Amino acid sequence: MAAKIKKGDLVQVITGTKQDKGGDKGKQGKVLKVFPEDNRVLVEGINRVTKHTKVGQSQRGTKTGGIEQVEAPIHISNVALVDPETKKPTRVGFRLETVEKDGVQKTVRIRYSKATGKDI
Repeated sequence: MAAKIKKGDLVQVITGTKQDKGGDKGKQGKVLKVFPEDNRVLVEGINRVTKHTKVGQSQRGTKTGGIEQVEAPIHISNVALVDPETKKPTRVGFRLETVEKDGVQKTVRIRYSKATGKDI
């Protein structure tokens, strides 16, 4: 099955703890990476966790490591694609179209917003 969410898409977190309680529900972010085998996506600025890395020294003598904030993957069912027109989360559908290029007909899947019916 084709992926409904791809790298570079703008998505919104639709489940979880509310923003006023320190959670990510309602936040929007850009998809950095998709993990299809785990059904997870990495979203910019969402699900930030504290990671402790060993303190070391680079060749220049600057210190590396310590405590840093990084994004952790979130389950794909907890995010929804944002419609570019309405800026609201929407469901995604697929439409098959035949395109003719250089005399060869090819069937192409096109993603569209189920709310507005427009192509994404």
